[in-house]
Amino acid sequence: MDRLTFRQLFHALPSPHMLLDRELRYVAANPAYETAVMRRQSELLGRRIDEAFPNPGASGKRLISSLLSVIETGRPDTLAYIPYEIPVPGAQGCEFETRYWTAVHSPLLDEKGEVLFVLQNTVDISELVKLREAATVPFRILPGELELIQRAREAEEAYRSVRDTSAAFRRLFENAPGMVAVLQGERHVFTFANEAYQRFIGRPVLGMPMREALPEMEGQGVFEMLDEVFYEGRVRVLQGYRLLLRRQGDQPMEETFLDFSYHPIQEASGTITGIFVQAYERTGEILFQQRQRLLLDELNHRVKNTLSTVQSIARQSFRGVQDPALAQQAFDSRIQALSKAHDVLSDRHWESAELTDILMQELAVYGAERVTASGALTQLKPKAAIAFAMVFHELSSNASKYGGLATPGGAVSVVWSRSSGPDGRLLVEWTEAGFDTGELALVPGFGLRMLQRIITGELDGTLELAFRRDGLICRIEVPLMEVETVASVDAG
Repeated sequence: MDRLTFRQLFHALPSPHMLLDRELRYVAANPAYETAVMRRQSELLGRRIDEAFPNPGASGKRLISSLLSVIETGRPDTLAYIPYEIPVPGAQGCEFETRYWTAVHSPLLDEKGEVLFVLQNTVDISELVKLREAATVPFRILPGELELIQRAREAEEAYRSVRDTSAAFRRLFENAPGMVAVLQGERHVFTFANEAYQRFIGRPVLGMPMREALPEMEGQGVFEMLDEVFYEGRVRVLQGYRLLLRRQGDQPMEETFLDFSYHPIQEASGTITGIFVQAYERTGEILFQQRQRLLLDELNHRVKNTLSTVQSIARQSFRGVQDPALAQQAFDSRIQALSKAHDVLSDRHWESAELTDILMQELAVYGAERVTASGALTQLKPKAAIAFAMVFHELSSNASKYGGLATPGGAVSVVWSRSSGPDGRLLVEWTEAGFDTGELALVPGFGLRMLQRIITGELDGTLELAFRRDGLICRIEVPLMEVETVASVDAG
């Protein structure tokens, strides 16, 4: 048998068929269509259907709406009953004949799946309608076609109403800010997932059972809850539920937190056919709350430690004093040093403080010509930062009264370094010069006791103080575990 071409097959079809492009312009029309509309193909090709057969009324609008729907959705559409006026050929003036049609519109797709043409198959049911309207013919003797036509028309109108309503609800769920999905059957197959849901999980899931689409949910309670909702009809609502999600196949699991609800979808008979899923992501909010709780717990701990430090400073500052005014001044200055250290740590969210910042808040007032500081960039833990703040305060206070900062020619130099290895230590050398040390002696007063208590007690280090001919040197050595070193550069 010779192979038929599309043109031969299209030409031989006994029922009316025509083809429109995406602009609703005629591309082809078979002889049966030419007979039905009383127009030759040559009169139609290249013209829009609403130009060849203008109808500004409801029927014309229904026809164009159906054709555009096929182009937009790629799905067939049926007009079960549509009256349409056809110009009568050869008539004088503008004479029209009202005809009644049933039309089926089918999409023809290209290789990419996009609608290229719309194929219309029309059936002229005008004679049946005329029989139905003939008053001399009792309805009881007419065939059932007329009733079927009326029912088809009603069904079409009902279908369009449901379709339009369904489309509106679909758009509503698609654009909803929260996640929405519909699961069908015992395997919980995704039949709908809105943009927010698919964006959250980071992968396509439509048509896939839940266990295949999201296998990492195994062992996290999700599958069990879905089975419970489907088989028992129970609604499950949970807030702040923790889930581990793998957004990409080669990526590690991510911790997420969701508010979600699972509602059974029931038929009128009560049979459960699926599950309606709603969810909202709260990961950022819950992680923030957890961080806030940790910060509050840490703050409470640090406040208690600070109060203990203040109590210790107060007891030592006022114990056995002979001059209450000087004792009050010393106490206030120590509390001020503690407060400055808290300010530095607050600026860094109590994560760390740079050793240079802690040092220079005590020495900057004396000027760069009298104070030098150099060493590696060293980030101190909060506990070590407060400890060194008190140490530097006591040393600078003593220097301003008796040592290198008490005379115009005096100076202070602070140098620090680190030793590496598992037993690494931080070494700080405080050197004062430019004053006579002949009659000075180390008196075990409160300041010295505080230095020893902080260095040896709180930081588990060692403290060495000694006078030289023209000054004083203080060596402090503490384990590196008390500091966090993020870089090593010359700070001088």
